[in-house]
Amino acid sequence: MKYLLIVCFLFQLSTLSASAQEFKYHTVEAGETVYSIAKAYNISEEAIYKYNPDAKGNLEVSSKLVIPLSQQEKEVSAETEDIQFITHTVKRKETLYRLSKDYNVEIDEIKRFNKHLYSEELQRGEEILIPQRKKGTTNTEIASSKDLDIPAANKPQISETREHVVLPKETKYGIARKYGLTVKELEELNPKVDVLQPGVMIRVGTDVLNEPVILTDEVFEFYEVKPKETLFGLSRKFDVPQDSLISLNPALEDGLKIGMVLKVPNTGAGEGNLEEGETEELASDTEGTDAGERLDLTNKLSNFDTKQLVVFLPYNLNQIDQDSIANYKDAILEDRVLRISLDFYSGVLMAVEEAKSLGISTQLKTFDTRRSVQEVTNIINSNNFSNVDAVIGPLLQNTIEATASKLTQYNVPVISPLSNREMRSYPNLFQSRPTDEILKNAMFDYLQKNSGGKNIVIIADGAKNQVKNELTQVLPNSRVILPSANYLSAEKIQAQLSETQENWVILESSNVGLLSSATSALNRLARNHQIKLFTTEKNSGYEDDNVDNEHLGRLNFHYPSVDKEFDTTSSEEFIEAYKEEFDMIPNQYVIRGYDLTMDVLLRLASAEDLYDSFEKYTGFTEYHENKFHYTSKRNGGFFNDAVYIMSLDEELNLKVVNDQQNNLYREFKD
Repeated sequence: MKYLLIVCFLFQLSTLSASAQEFKYHTVEAGETVYSIAKAYNISEEAIYKYNPDAKGNLEVSSKLVIPLSQQEKEVSAETEDIQFITHTVKRKETLYRLSKDYNVEIDEIKRFNKHLYSEELQRGEEILIPQRKKGTTNTEIASSKDLDIPAANKPQISETREHVVLPKETKYGIARKYGLTVKELEELNPKVDVLQPGVMIRVGTDVLNEPVILTDEVFEFYEVKPKETLFGLSRKFDVPQDSLISLNPALEDGLKIGMVLKVPNTGAGEGNLEEGETEELASDTEGTDAGERLDLTNKLSNFDTKQLVVFLPYNLNQIDQDSIANYKDAILEDRVLRISLDFYSGVLMAVEEAKSLGISTQLKTFDTRRSVQEVTNIINSNNFSNVDAVIGPLLQNTIEATASKLTQYNVPVISPLSNREMRSYPNLFQSRPTDEILKNAMFDYLQKNSGGKNIVIIADGAKNQVKNELTQVLPNSRVILPSANYLSAEKIQAQLSETQENWVILESSNVGLLSSATSALNRLARNHQIKLFTTEKNSGYEDDNVDNEHLGRLNFHYPSVDKEFDTTSSEEFIEAYKEEFDMIPNQYVIRGYDLTMDVLLRLASAEDLYDSFEKYTGFTEYHENKFHYTSKRNGGFFNDAVYIMSLDEELNLKVVNDQQNNLYREFKD
């Protein structure tokens, strides 16, 4: 029944407007009441209560209310408001978000008096009007930004500085390294230097390293350490042993620190090399949270423009006769891709509806890609995508890559929802599902960080020889068992176990016979030994009936996963809402559609666009089953490196054991 409802809906509507309503935030001031606020905006008190149910209690000063704007409120002219204007000349790299923070004004208010900014980007050198509430004056006046007390950027905590003249081929990485600074500190010392070029004099620290700054060959480059990166991860990233990295960078003997500038092998055209005559910009400040911190974007909403969201899914509705949809129920149930598409889309609809309750209005369009690259091309060529905020889908790799390629001309973000395959690099492509390689490396990192004092035993068959070799590099003191056939005896395993230490056994195989015999043997040995079982890939072999789940539970089985177990307790409200709408319990594809869409909408509503969101907020987001932390790929685009390390207990309950993002391994893929 659910599928037929959605198919009928897709036939009837090619566009869903979640809400044509527009909203803004109102910050409550002392003495204000719901009545006075409603009167000020020419709306009813019920309209305020609808979007702010907590307002029925006492209004707290400085709290924010979502205000649905009436037509009269939207058309109020500047002359009738108690405001004044600042004329601001746009500087290089300035954004509306930065201006809103500097002048303490909402982005929507800036756009309101500079209407071209609804459709155009800020242009360097243009003058725009910044509205400000007047203090004790009745005349509208034009002020200069110099007349107001605009907060200055935080100054770097560097007590002594000196001057440095930039030489040819010098880079911000090389200069920061030479003077013992992070790149951010160098930028903060020189806020007015937009371009780094020969002859420019800049401020630097006084702690000078005795080494050259200029790169004279293509063997090495400079690299700035990002939050939560590990020495192991950098070793794999640049394909160089850890001891070699330490030799190149003696400061690493005191530990890896965020912002350190390292000398590393040049793996390509890196940021550290510039051709003669080229210049390099000093990037502007970025605001955000620590990469290991969970973000709640519902507290950061600021952009209430209607979101233009497009969904590409392979419905293949051209094969269904609209006049006899009910006759195709069996055909729908037999088509797995169509079922997944409909489940995913129902989750999208749930997210759009919930976002509306947060004041986020969405114009949603859905297109049937028919599992065809040509159809994707036809859709994009025959529709206007210039004002689209994001595209979710399609599902299949070839159509995803075709979509991203075609939409690079508009710089429209394309989010791949389900594919875990390695994809081509496009600057606008976001791969939301971690690849198998990312899952494996997340487990490598977890094992390396938590296996101290444990007896490590690796069991790997011939098909997993590469993984076995990588594990022995990560865990050099581990013992290895190589099964000679698809069977492993308890005696062979026991010879490698410790009687006094906890034994961490890493099982790498997809052969059901080996998995079954190994887990059975380990289960018996666990009576007299402390044993935990791990794998870098929980493949379909573990789901076979010959592999006993109770054995896995007793061995406290650990594995990496894209999603976690759906928490019916904390998600009870969502489940009930979905059951009421579709008369079914939501499955993993429904949850994926909801989680991904809600993440996209909240990010769009908390920043200028999706790209700006990742610059502003470096933490991860998490919803019912999925979490998202996007990292840029070296050759363009982004991938989600947020992985759960799950463990199974004796009661067959699953729980997350890695400390959120702190235990994640991030590898920048080419």
